[in-house]
Amino acid sequence: MERRQVPCYVGAIVAGALCGLAAPGVGGALEVLVAPVLGALLYATFLQVPIAELGRSLRAGRFLLAVLVVNFVVVPLVVAAMFPLMPGNPALRLGILLVLLAPCVDYVIVFSRLAGGSADRLLAATPLLLLAQMALLPPLLALFLGPELAEVIEPEPLVRAFLGLILLPLLLAWLTQAAARRFRAGRLVADGTGAAMVPLMAATLLTVVASQVPKLDGRLGEVVPAVPFFVVFLAVMAPAGRAVARGFRLPTAEGRAVVFTGATRNGLVLLPLALALPDERGALAPVVMVTQTLVEVVGMVVFVRLVPRLLPAGRKLPGPPTGAGGREGPADTGR
Repeated sequence: MERRQVPCYVGAIVAGALCGLAAPGVGGALEVLVAPVLGALLYATFLQVPIAELGRSLRAGRFLLAVLVVNFVVVPLVVAAMFPLMPGNPALRLGILLVLLAPCVDYVIVFSRLAGGSADRLLAATPLLLLAQMALLPPLLALFLGPELAEVIEPEPLVRAFLGLILLPLLLAWLTQAAARRFRAGRLVADGTGAAMVPLMAATLLTVVASQVPKLDGRLGEVVPAVPFFVVFLAVMAPAGRAVARGFRLPTAEGRAVVFTGATRNGLVLLPLALALPDERGALAPVVMVTQTLVEVVGMVVFVRLVPRLLPAGRKLPGPPTGAGGREGPADTGR
C-alpha cells in the first residue's frame, strides 16, 4: 500500500462516491464518523513528527519562512484575485474560501514524497502550519466577508475543531512517543499506527465522500460553478510555489515541498467546522469542500509528474544577485 498510495486514495474516493449514490441512508449515517476518523488520521500524522525533529525544523529558517509566505501571503493574494469572480451564493463562496485559505496537513506529505520533495521537513512543519491557519483563518475570512462573517461563523465550532482534531491528537502523539522510548508496548503502538497511515487516509477519504455525496442530490448544478476556481488555483499555485522556492533559494527537495504545500488545501480537517455552520451554509459548504478534495486528488496525480520538471533534481535554484557586480554572496545554510 505504501508503494501504491495514489491508486488506494483514488479507489477510496470512487468507493465512497458509489456508496453515497447507491445507499444514501448509509452515507448520511457515516457523517458522525468523519470527526473521529480525521482525529485518528491526524494522530497518526503527528506520531511521525518526533519532538526533537520539530525543534530542529523550527531552526530551518528559510524553509519555514517560505512555507509561511506561500500559504499565508501568496495564497490569500491568489484567492483575492479570484474573489470578485466567485458565485454570489454566500454558502458557495464561504465553502470556496474555507477550503482555499487553509493549507493541507495530511496527504500533502504523501504526494510531496512521491515527487521527491522534502516530506520530512514538511511533516515537521505540520504543527506550525496547523497553529498558523487556526490563528489566521478568522481574520482572513473577515477580510473577505466583512460583516457577513458574524452571521456564518461561530467561534464555538472553530474552538471545538481545534481542540478535538488538532490539540488532542498532537498531545496523544507526543505522549505515545514518550511511552515508545520507555516501554515496548509504546513502541508497538507507535509502529502499528505508522503502518496504518495509508489505510487511515483511505478510510478518511471514503467516509468523507460517502457522507457528503448524498447531499449532492439535486444540487450538483449549485456546486459545479466552484470547480473552475479549484482548477485555476492549482494551475496558478504550481508556478507561484516555484517562484517562492526560487526567491528563498531552497534546495530542490525543499522547493518541491513548498510547491505542494502551496497547492494542497485543508478541506478534510476543516470539514467539521463547515458541517457546524447554520442553515443553508451548513448544507452546501461541506459539499463544496469535498468537491475541492476530489479535484485536488486528480491534480496531485498531475503534480507528482509536473513538479519534478518544474524543479529538476541536480539544479540549484537561481536566486537574486546579492553581491557587488551581480555576484552572489555566501550561500545561506538555511539554519
